[in-house]
Amino acid sequence: MGQGLWRVARNQQLQQEYGEHWDAGPGLDGEPQDLGMEMGHCQGADIYQLLRARRGKEQQGFIDLEMLPPELSITILSYLNATDLCLASCVWQDLGHDEYLWQGLCKSTWGHCSIYNRRLPYGFSYRRLYMMLDEGSLTFNANHQEGISYFMSKGILVDHPKDLAKFIFCTRTLNWKMLRVYLDERRDVLDELVTLHNFSNQFLPNALRDFFRHIHAPEERGEYLETLITKFSHRFCACNPVLVREVGLSPDAVYVLCYSLILLSIDLTSPHVKNKMSKREFIRNTRHAAQNISEDFVGHLYDNIYLIGHVAA
Repeated sequence: MGQGLWRVARNQQLQQEYGEHWDAGPGLDGEPQDLGMEMGHCQGADIYQLLRARRGKEQQGFIDLEMLPPELSITILSYLNATDLCLASCVWQDLGHDEYLWQGLCKSTWGHCSIYNRRLPYGFSYRRLYMMLDEGSLTFNANHQEGISYFMSKGILVDHPKDLAKFIFCTRTLNWKMLRVYLDERRDVLDELVTLHNFSNQFLPNALRDFFRHIHAPEERGEYLETLITKFSHRFCACNPVLVREVGLSPDAVYVLCYSLILLSIDLTSPHVKNKMSKREFIRNTRHAAQNISEDFVGHLYDNIYLIGHVAA
């Protein structure tokens, strides 16, 4: 990215040095384009001077992120973990003490915490909160019970199913295997997590993919998988009353279709299955189990899996 910016800046600087009216050839209307006036004056000097200043900083040791736009600085820092951020804050001291920056990093990684909704005491530090959230996430990924206990002991979360479900739904640092074990143990949290999904106007396979993206399916068929599909079926019908009325869907029919989609996904994507199920076979087998569903609708389900892939990958 840096080399690309240098090339853009240098080209624009050359436009200023070698002529205010750099002929770039005829435009769409047949008239010559005056790129020197349009680009050189507007952006060339600013970008070139910015990068020259950055080059000077590089020779001294480190690039000052304050030379960059705030959005770019936050994007760069969002890729760092807690340890690297501590080290970075020692170099970029002004940014390291910017509470708004740390608040943004907290909420971009952990979108919901109970502590966000409370009146914070004077002197509260989002930098310290970021470190505790990171520590709690690492603890959860090693032991889900200890991780949740850590969050509660620090006042970050409260033991309420809806709050815990929102935290899980808006967090992208939790290990999915530990999360699956935790949700299997806390069915009240699972119920609230399902209600956070909005499947309105989504095609059934796409909605199922979205569901399994947040609540990972177990590796083997069992009671937990049946529970997940049952909850998904009721939620999908609740979000799509028009589709239920026009297509004739019901929670039981969606339940059957979900299992059909999972089996079809395995059949079409597994290298161990040599004789793949045809569209005709899928329609026949599915309509035998869900007779009220039209042949066209079932055919579209097959096409979606064939073109996009597994619903639970």
